[in-house]
Amino acid sequence: MAQVLLVIVLDFFGTAAKAGPAHVVFWLVAFVLFFIPLAMVVAHLNRLMPLEGGLYEWARLAFGDQIGFLVAWNLWLFVMLYVAVIGLVTTTFVAYALGPAAAWIASSRWLILAVSFGLILAMMLMAALGLRIGKWLSNAGSIATLITLALLIATPLLNRLRGTLPEYHPLRLAMPPLTVFSLSVFAKMMFGALSGFEYVAIFAGECRNPARNLTRSVLITAPFIALIYIFATSSILAFVSRDAVDVVGPIPQALRLGLRGFGFAGFIVPLAIVLLFVNYPTSFSVYFSASARLPMVAGWDKLVPDWFTRLHPRYKTPVNSILFLGAITLAGSVVALIGVGPQEAYELLLTWGFTFYAIAYLALFAIPFLSPKERGLRPGLWLRAAALSGFLMTLLYVVLSIFPIVDVESSWAYSVKIVTVVLGANLLGWMIYRAGRGRSRSRSDDCLSNS
Repeated sequence: MAQVLLVIVLDFFGTAAKAGPAHVVFWLVAFVLFFIPLAMVVAHLNRLMPLEGGLYEWARLAFGDQIGFLVAWNLWLFVMLYVAVIGLVTTTFVAYALGPAAAWIASSRWLILAVSFGLILAMMLMAALGLRIGKWLSNAGSIATLITLALLIATPLLNRLRGTLPEYHPLRLAMPPLTVFSLSVFAKMMFGALSGFEYVAIFAGECRNPARNLTRSVLITAPFIALIYIFATSSILAFVSRDAVDVVGPIPQALRLGLRGFGFAGFIVPLAIVLLFVNYPTSFSVYFSASARLPMVAGWDKLVPDWFTRLHPRYKTPVNSILFLGAITLAGSVVALIGVGPQEAYELLLTWGFTFYAIAYLALFAIPFLSPKERGLRPGLWLRAAALSGFLMTLLYVVLSIFPIVDVESSWAYSVKIVTVVLGANLLGWMIYRAGRGRSRSRSDDCLSNS
């Protein structure tokens, strides 16, 4: 259930809808060149290294401490920025649930910030309580998501039976135009929607038999996730054109339009939107909890100060790391809204976050074919070929992430923001690592001289 919650990313249904009728071809290409290779690589690495810390530990053992630290840094930045969109998403969903008269809610900066503050504090509390409580929250979020997506997928069929939808072809194959815009849409929907299988492995130290169960979770859920993405995107496009799609809330937008002619819509649509919204705090809570463990594990490896490793005396969770991540996430929520509209702020946060995530994925896919042979992590030829495919698709996403797919005030300024933040943050991470190693060497030299 956690895999369903983490891999089905609601934010990218709107991105996929921007591809219009070509989305089916895009999804199929993404499944073959990225999704299946990801499942294969994650299953392989998890069998070899079922360790608390997941991708961070895999990269550290494959390429050394410096690469491991930068992978953890990028994963941590991803969650910080991704969780920062929660205020934007919440106000948008509330506006759709209450109807047209409440449209102002989604554009009120002060309300967005207040909602962000409250929900991030709640996630900090859930992270502090630990996985034994959080797993029930994630299961509830998965079930609510599946119920709402099932309703979305059924909505065009209900309209066809009623005669209010002239035609509906969910599996129509249309070749996409080869433009920078369409490639940018493809890259964003591919990586943003289909990544996440490895994230649960961060909790390997808190799971029963992680080498077996985490691998099984990948293999069981992958085909269902693929079908959900295709049919749900087709359902959105049955009622909303790709130019009019709301990238922040495409599913509630489609549900409201698709069910407006039914007598039960006044009750069902708000309920479905509420159920769908449950996905966000629950999935963000899992991401937040996982990310808070990365500084803890890095502290065990002496890559960050021991302050991050301090545990709650009762719940045994990294409370200092949780407090630090919460404060930075709140700051990200504030900064993103300065000088831009909600749609552009949402797209910036999403693109920044998933570009950091993609940089970590470059290390993930590089392990099977670039790790030193003596580490014993290189698999057979087919799996190395799959890893190379995933690496190239991830690199395509990183390169094309600078191109916006929504209307922005300045495309040039948007691209500069993306590049500056991504490069600047990684330079800062490298400087933090080098400073930390310098302090460690100084302490070691002092200990030797004293002895």
